[in-house]
Amino acid sequence: MTARITDVARAAGVSASTVSRALRGRPGVSEEVRAQIAAVADQLGYTASQSASSLASGRTYTIGVVAPYIGRWFFGTVLDAAEQVFSAAGYDVLLYNLGSPEARKRFFTRLPVRKRVDAVLSLLIPDPDESAALRSLGVPLASTVGGAREGFTVVGIDDRAGAESAVRHLVNLGHRRIGMISGASGPLHWTTPVDRREAYLSVLADAGIAHDPALEADGGYTVEGGEQAMTRLLAASRPPTAVFAQSDEMAMGAMRALRRHRLRVPEDVSVVGFDDHELAEVVGLTTVAQPVAGQGTEAARLLLRQLDEPAEPDAQPPADKVRMPIRLVLRETTAPPSPRGPQ
Repeated sequence: MTARITDVARAAGVSASTVSRALRGRPGVSEEVRAQIAAVADQLGYTASQSASSLASGRTYTIGVVAPYIGRWFFGTVLDAAEQVFSAAGYDVLLYNLGSPEARKRFFTRLPVRKRVDAVLSLLIPDPDESAALRSLGVPLASTVGGAREGFTVVGIDDRAGAESAVRHLVNLGHRRIGMISGASGPLHWTTPVDRREAYLSVLADAGIAHDPALEADGGYTVEGGEQAMTRLLAASRPPTAVFAQSDEMAMGAMRALRRHRLRVPEDVSVVGFDDHELAEVVGLTTVAQPVAGQGTEAARLLLRQLDEPAEPDAQPPADKVRMPIRLVLRETTAPPSPRGPQ
């Protein structure tokens, strides 16, 4: 005969609700009691029923995740880290890939997550109407991109400060022709390219360096795009002696283009990226390190905390901005300018 939750409760000398909280990892149960209940459940061969728990608690034990791209390294890394936290807490993930304008419009028109999820993690920046639609779900909301906004707990970094440190590093090395490979063709409403470009322009202005539009190129936040952008920069009448790429993937593409043009890094052209991609150390890339996986982990934890400590009825989840640390990591791709650089 299959053991029931009441059998475990009777054998452990606790209530059925305590058994449910203990086996679901919910708060309000001491570690000693939790261990005792787990041992009894194992002895009786009891396995918690997700459907029964959902009916009893009113929860779906599912987290909705909306993302603009799931094949890109940044978004995939954030999603993987968040999913591990959700899974460990007994939650499933319902993923919506909104990589096209049509898919995005369809999602926000129909809101298929309504009554299907307990919380939503957004890896995209919603416009005001989209934000209002997500708030109308009445569930905790978190995001790993963009700035603080009503109803969301946002976990991110200071993009401007990070880009400033990268470009200032090149200026301090003595470079005056500093190019930038940006990501202007990134996801809709994505503020990262704008913030990092403003930082680039600000550092140039502070250093008394005139901005040359010919030293900017869009790399689309991909390796291939970075390679093509670097090729365009090398075709300028006065090519850069150093390049700031707004992502490590674009920086790696730029390095590939430089190799194909028989130019050395950093002897001929210095390159600095942004992210600290898992391959950045392998290629010796100087970069601005950000805790990409850490942002997914922290956002997931904050969502679960809101579920464990719900607000008053009809109250919106608290808006918040959690800023994660960044740092400039110096490796082998940057050096003072050389007279032998591209002319």
